[in-house]
Amino acid sequence: MGLKVTALAERRLEKLKSSMSSKSRMKLWMIRITTSVLIWICLVQLTIFGETWGPRVLKGWPPCLSHESAAVLAVKSSSEVPARVLPPKRVYRNNGYLMVSCNGGLNQMRSAVSSFCDMVAIARYLNVTLIVPELDKTSFWADPSEFQDIFDVDHFIMSLRDEVRILKELPPRLKRRVELGVTHTMAPISWSDISYYHNQILPLIQQYKVVHLNRTDARLANNGQPMEVQKLRCRVNFGALKFTPQIEELGRKVVRILRQEGPFMVLHLRYEMDMLAFSGCTQGCKQEEVEELTRMRYAYPWWKEKIINSDLKRRDGLCPLTPEETALTLRALNIDPSIQVYIAAGEIYGGERRMASLAAAYPNLVRKETLLEPSELRFFQNHSSQMAALDYLVSLESDIFVPTYDGNMAKVVEGHRRYLGYKKTILLDRKHLVDLIDQHNAGSLTWDEFSTAVKEAHSERMGNPTKRLVIQDRPKEEDYFYSNPWECLKPSYEDEL
Repeated sequence: MGLKVTALAERRLEKLKSSMSSKSRMKLWMIRITTSVLIWICLVQLTIFGETWGPRVLKGWPPCLSHESAAVLAVKSSSEVPARVLPPKRVYRNNGYLMVSCNGGLNQMRSAVSSFCDMVAIARYLNVTLIVPELDKTSFWADPSEFQDIFDVDHFIMSLRDEVRILKELPPRLKRRVELGVTHTMAPISWSDISYYHNQILPLIQQYKVVHLNRTDARLANNGQPMEVQKLRCRVNFGALKFTPQIEELGRKVVRILRQEGPFMVLHLRYEMDMLAFSGCTQGCKQEEVEELTRMRYAYPWWKEKIINSDLKRRDGLCPLTPEETALTLRALNIDPSIQVYIAAGEIYGGERRMASLAAAYPNLVRKETLLEPSELRFFQNHSSQMAALDYLVSLESDIFVPTYDGNMAKVVEGHRRYLGYKKTILLDRKHLVDLIDQHNAGSLTWDEFSTAVKEAHSERMGNPTKRLVIQDRPKEEDYFYSNPWECLKPSYEDEL
């Protein structure tokens, strides 16, 4: 009996040991799993941390579990569409951070953003990190849009990651320094050679860690730059700089609607109130309108020129063509009167009274407001830069593009259309035109003589291949780089001639 009790006790003891051993193994596995998870989380956090702060070795690692990676995995799992191949990150020793500001509405801002493209090339040359630009909120347009409301920032950053590091904002510790005013703000010298930035700006970045360049329009010289710099300027402006998907989609819809009715011309009719007030061009305006425009010009202190001789400025070709002058010019060029004419502009000053001649000559006048439902434009209302972005996209796709003034937007559209294959762009010689128009209106030129003279004057002004005009020591009078980036065009300028 004693032996049976002893044997039973031993079996129970063995079962107890076995149970305890199993629980220990389970605890050990739980500890291992928990530890592995914690290590993985730490590695992910260190990788994300390393994008801004971490040691260089971490910056070479792929950004695990980023939004972009997650999106790619989702696409691959849901369909067999191949993931977009991103360019490799460029590894370099960061010399500091460069902040820039852009000013004006899209007419000015697109040019300023082109200058931001110059800043990408400069940042690449200086080995500095570039911060996505701030937009002016105090201009005439009073547009609350941020850069990312107009442009696809993620595409911009990722498509250039093999050239330069671009961040949406400064790292926290440097952002705090900027808030405390511990930084350096300046306006760089206009039309500077890239060596200026290496010799003058780079030492400041190395000293202050962050340099803020304001008023960055027209800061890199048009000509005489290394070919790799010119090529990068084009890659940034014509490839990396895209509008947001919402703007792009609505622009494509406008183009589809127009294409359904046949060919169309975009007329960039720069005859809005702000343009006339700024330039002092009052041809055809009533006396009360002249007084209103003058009051506006004096109301904006940063518009330096106040007393303006409108007639003299017009004869010098420095005024946008009026709607009446535009109608005469288009007819003289034998533009088909039945063609759709898309008006890329804000509200025309003088309204229907000033548009009557143009509407009579070209009755198929359309605007985005007449092609789209109000609900489709609702989110763009009171955002003039986003509305102008739609006009920009339609201008690129048009059969003919005609700007009545060589402002910033017109110049960049001209260059973009060259880049897309020398699309027809009629570059009006305003100084010659107003002289011909005045002679015709005075009766000294018949219609046939007037039309022949207009055609002859513009036979070589259709966006055809040509080199930029270079004027030593007078860069403001040169052709703008982005209006004719011939170094980047395919086929090249030399092959076309």
